[in-house]
Amino acid sequence: MADSVKGRPAAAGPGGKVLTAEQVVARFNRLRQEQRGLASKAAELELELNEHGLVIETLREVDPTRKCYRMVGGILVERTVKEVLPALEGNREQISKIIETLSQQLQSKGRELNEFREKHNIRLVGEDDPRQPPKDGTEGGKGSAAGVLVS
Repeated sequence: MADSVKGRPAAAGPGGKVLTAEQVVARFNRLRQEQRGLASKAAELELELNEHGLVIETLREVDPTRKCYRMVGGILVERTVKEVLPALEGNREQISKIIETLSQQLQSKGRELNEFREKHNIRLVGEDDPRQPPKDGTEGGKGSAAGVLVS
């Protein structure tokens, strides 16, 4: 292999381009960051969904003609319960759909991350290499492959 960094062979990237070890690590870290961002947004929306559920349950037990206040675009607006309840239920449905979409994206990103890890033989710090024999001397996997170690 023509390109290698610090004794590590280069890996083929998208489009057949050769990636250095640093480029592989950078792309792996970017994929992990994207995955974390998706998970964070999904968790945030789950909390919002729970809040909507609590408010909806509370308002269902209240007189429909009673005044209530709703924040719309940063402005507090006076409405009645019968006007607000359908809007809250609609918002809850939209949030549920977004969470479902984010979950699918998160699963897809996880598969992409795992494929990238396997393709470039990336190991995380503290993780044993399945191809290395165990330290206790028992039979293990055979073969020696150069990989990238990521913290």
